[in-house]
Amino acid sequence: MTEPCDLSATEARFLIGTKQLSSRELVESCIKRIEAIDPAVNAMVARDFERARKAAHHADEATQRGDALGALHGLPIGVKDLENVAGLRTTYGSPLFSDHVPSEDQAIVASVRKAGAIILGKTNTPEWGAGANTRNAVYGATGNPFDPMKSAAGSSGGSGVALATGMVPLATGSDTGGSLRNPAAYNGIVGFRPTPGLVPSDKRPMGWNPLSVLGPMARDVPDLCLLLSTMVADSACDPLATTIHGKTVRRADDFFPPELCDLSSIKVAMTPDFGFAPTEKAIRTVFANVCQKIAPLFAGMDAATPDCTGADETFEILRALAFMAGHYERVMKTPEKVGPNVRANVEEGLRYSALDVTRAMKQQTAIYNNWQSFFERYDVIVSPAVTLSPRPWSELYPALIDGQPTRTYFHWLACAYAVTLVGHPAISLPVGLDQSGMPFGLQIVGPRGGDAKVLAVAAALEKVLIHDAALARPVPDLARLKNAPPIANQPGFLGFD
Repeated sequence: MTEPCDLSATEARFLIGTKQLSSRELVESCIKRIEAIDPAVNAMVARDFERARKAAHHADEATQRGDALGALHGLPIGVKDLENVAGLRTTYGSPLFSDHVPSEDQAIVASVRKAGAIILGKTNTPEWGAGANTRNAVYGATGNPFDPMKSAAGSSGGSGVALATGMVPLATGSDTGGSLRNPAAYNGIVGFRPTPGLVPSDKRPMGWNPLSVLGPMARDVPDLCLLLSTMVADSACDPLATTIHGKTVRRADDFFPPELCDLSSIKVAMTPDFGFAPTEKAIRTVFANVCQKIAPLFAGMDAATPDCTGADETFEILRALAFMAGHYERVMKTPEKVGPNVRANVEEGLRYSALDVTRAMKQQTAIYNNWQSFFERYDVIVSPAVTLSPRPWSELYPALIDGQPTRTYFHWLACAYAVTLVGHPAISLPVGLDQSGMPFGLQIVGPRGGDAKVLAVAAALEKVLIHDAALARPVPDLARLKNAPPIANQPGFLGFD
């Protein structure tokens, strides 16, 4: 018998709306799953169970009265611990904020709450989202549900694990160098990086910088689209959310339900590395096998990549600027309370000149223009979401890939940040397991502003692959996790490095 917490969000919402399932039943099922599984993986780090129970009670009363119900009415959700939730401990993974309790919801949290979502708790993240290995000195490490000693990626790692294990049907995340897509790939779920400004952000210290975005995570594409539809807005809080005065540009019904897509009309470019990413040989092999299997579904699939010359240096400089804006004073005043990844980015930023920044911004524009020409020939690009198979979370970051040294602690995210640089939408779709028995994520990248197109292609492909045992979304062994030793007992669990 399917437990309520294992229902898709769309199924659960339908059952709640038709009075076949109560929100209280769903919330209690999620709480039971968290209590049984979370000790093994440490994903749901700040819990709000009592307020969630009260909210579920009120949701059920509204259902019984026949009130107008929001799109997420009665659905539990996990919120990444970089996003403020009023009255709930929000630490950003930083000891400096270990006791921080915000008085107001962040805009994205207010949006999902307005749509009827019930916040069950906060999901773990690396300190300030730095480094795609979810561990910090406040809550410790988050383990992968397919092997708790391996990385769940990040920085939305707690959200990815909570979804994969059925702790919540929906979760929020954010993405600079792939933080929505990397954990989706590592945990066998779906994560979508939208076009900057589509999901308004009210917390970026440099409001016109498009590298960092907020977005949805879920177990399948329809669920993800449901959540996204409640996040989109023409909000003045985000200068990238450009609009036409007096008109609504971003509408919920543009994204849910996802469009129907004829895959046989879609021309695909496939690349294992965008011409520069340090993709390990084993991942290249898995990617090639996946592409061979799905190629007949499309109008054509060519080995091709847009020109990304200079992408590494460009992203390194622009990323350092963002960290300087957010964390310079913390590193200068309290370096002992700031982890190595954040310190490294700020120290790097201090070495750059205005000429370096100018050169990076010019190169970013050149890469963007290369991509626009490329998309005149192709509808979407597919690539691995991450360059390597999950490694132990005890490794701060991969210093070597196939024996070759990496440039930075985030170089292994190059398949993701190639897309970040140009501001195109991208999704990570689970497509079976890699050679190590860990989930493999296929990144699907769309044209400029092509959010709906990416989601339509992903939904259509998912609908086909669900019937293929080798390429369907993998599911972790919950019985094994329930009996696993607590991850908190592992050496090195609590700390930055």
